[in-house]
Amino acid sequence: MKPLLFLVALLLSPVAFAATNAPPTEKQKQLLEEILRILPRSEPWERWVKATGSYPPDFDTMTNFPFLPDPLRLANGREVKKPDWPRRRQELLAQFQYWVTGLWPGSPGNTRVADIKTRQEGGSTVQQVVLEFGPKSAAKLNLEVIIPKGDGPFPVFMTQDTHRRWALLAVSRGYIGCVYAGADSRDDTDAWRSVWPEADWTKLTRRAWAASRCVDYLHTLPFVNTNQIALTGHSRNGKTALIAAAFDHRINAVISSSSGAGGACSYRFFSEAEFGEGIENITRAFPDWLHPRLRFFAGRENKLPIDQPELIACIAPRPCLISSALNDSVESIWAIEQTYASARRVYDLMDKGGELNLRYRPGGHETRTEDIEAYVDWLDSVFGRHDYELPPSAIFPSYGAWLKCSEELIDPNDYPTNGLGDLLAGANDGLAIKTADEWQKKRGATRERIVWGLGEAPSYAESEPGSYGAEVNHVATLLGRVTVPAGLAKRSLNFGNYVAGDLWFPTNADKAGKKSAAVIWLHPVSISSGYCAGYRRGEQPHLTLAKTGCAVFAFDQLGNGTRLPEIRRFYERYPHWSVLGKHVEDTLAAVEALRQVDFIDPKRIFLLGYGAGGMTALHAAALDERIAGVVSVSGFTPMRLDVPGKGTGGIARWSIWLPLQPRLGAFVHHEAQIPYDYHEVLGMIAPRPALVFTPRIDWRTTPADVKACVADASRVYELFEAKSALQFEEIDDYNHFSPETQRVVFEKFKAMAGF
Repeated sequence: MKPLLFLVALLLSPVAFAATNAPPTEKQKQLLEEILRILPRSEPWERWVKATGSYPPDFDTMTNFPFLPDPLRLANGREVKKPDWPRRRQELLAQFQYWVTGLWPGSPGNTRVADIKTRQEGGSTVQQVVLEFGPKSAAKLNLEVIIPKGDGPFPVFMTQDTHRRWALLAVSRGYIGCVYAGADSRDDTDAWRSVWPEADWTKLTRRAWAASRCVDYLHTLPFVNTNQIALTGHSRNGKTALIAAAFDHRINAVISSSSGAGGACSYRFFSEAEFGEGIENITRAFPDWLHPRLRFFAGRENKLPIDQPELIACIAPRPCLISSALNDSVESIWAIEQTYASARRVYDLMDKGGELNLRYRPGGHETRTEDIEAYVDWLDSVFGRHDYELPPSAIFPSYGAWLKCSEELIDPNDYPTNGLGDLLAGANDGLAIKTADEWQKKRGATRERIVWGLGEAPSYAESEPGSYGAEVNHVATLLGRVTVPAGLAKRSLNFGNYVAGDLWFPTNADKAGKKSAAVIWLHPVSISSGYCAGYRRGEQPHLTLAKTGCAVFAFDQLGNGTRLPEIRRFYERYPHWSVLGKHVEDTLAAVEALRQVDFIDPKRIFLLGYGAGGMTALHAAALDERIAGVVSVSGFTPMRLDVPGKGTGGIARWSIWLPLQPRLGAFVHHEAQIPYDYHEVLGMIAPRPALVFTPRIDWRTTPADVKACVADASRVYELFEAKSALQFEEIDDYNHFSPETQRVVFEKFKAMAGF
């Protein structure tokens, strides 16, 4: 008989039923056409769509989760209490099997040894084992069991073939090393597709299931402590480890090392919009890792019914260590900390909050001996062998921490109700503003409200840029910005309050005897890699921009790239300021630095920002008239219109979840009383050129509201007879800074800047 699938379809949500059984609606057909048109080509995925007749779900019927789905909320909406957790866990695992991992067989029940060879090696006993299982015992799995000296029973350090030398280190610490052929270096699991043709499992889930077959065998060995079996893995193997532990309770502890997207990073907080790997890239570059159905959610991550924190929650209450590197491009420390906070709620429900841990290491995707030693230290601790205290690991300040540091009690009812229509109301008498001179009189009051939103900046003095403190080569190498392409030159310098930046420009532009236009490139939330995109198609944006003929100045904003650790104590040091305020100050310091570069035209310094960089660019241009013009791509949605019902997450995204402007957290559900909004910011920039771009598909913004905001601000530009200087364009794309989007933006920027 064919084995039963691990979870029955009855556990799937109504949305999954509709997507599986019902004939496609016209809307679903149109959605599929749109996805095929907008997403980069993926031939394996397109073949799957055609072969299976699959269609995207009707996203309008799906619940919107702009933040993270609640692991402690049953499908029927009821809050989960401790007795309810097994049911909720089954709901979550069913969702994961449908949307992410695919369905796989249950335990075969007939795992046995087909062959075993034993040898002595360096004081250890090494078993070379071949397991067989499944229908007619057709599935085979090779594993190696390395047994240390002693009588046992021993704890087990289980990992994939790639990490065999990790296991050797663990053996030296008194663990059995169990290494199985479920990795790129050696993989027995691909052959299982023909053994279970009815299962739509994928490469990583087959490898996760292989770990469970190892556990089958380990449970037969008298010298194994079956209450102390740990599974580890790095990168794609870290994803595998989490999947295996979530579905198999017999895995007593798990270490996920740099597992990134599809692992410990949530798709909502580490997508292409954050220069992350994201759903589109992972399903295109590695189409056999996860289920093809996941690709439907590229650019619509908010509609995904589950997210990676819930996978980790399904491991509770068993110990789990999430290990990450500060500048590893496959992940984001901020996304990791959101994952940790969400999954920790389930651990806390079971009174096991201390069993979920974070560990950060310096550098990129690589690991060192010390890292593996620390992993074993952690296992010693959770298995009660030795005490080991993890160092404090949270880096990003929380909204609650800001409240504690600032002691600011903001009552939104102390602020008047405002709207987009009041832009040209007089500052004092309320009469309509009809001239540019009258608008200038209102600028001071508007500026005060914008500055209030940015917080109280500390004392500041301008400084000349210099070479001392410029980024050194080994750091530039780590972050992927040491190589200078043909046709470009690079000058590294330090500016402002000891901030390192890089000036990229066409070769010999500094010797041409004429002044060059310059643009400051302001990156989005890009935690691990700063101003360089960790994941992208095509060339790095700052390089493409420099090749258009201008100089490009780029630096890591606070909390990103080289400046990630700097954000840890920011609100302790500056309790009444804001991270966005610091971004703006550094941007204005960069303007001053460029004005002192001999070949830069001080009258043609522009700002171009994407995502959070677009927010920074608009605020900086509003406050400093030395900036010649500004470009904002996916940079904002009007705050007063961004109410919870819009589904974007509202101002809570930037005030509470990532506290760039924590003062605005007091206005959640009181958006109409926010002291300023982006139509006023744009009005402050008038009559200088401003280009606003927004993608048509963007769950973080409401394009119609952005368009209305720009239209309202254009009334100020009309006062200056400069209406054409403010332009809005909706790009037929989803929110990512793709080569296609860059082509549109950079061409418009060139026309605006006149080069």
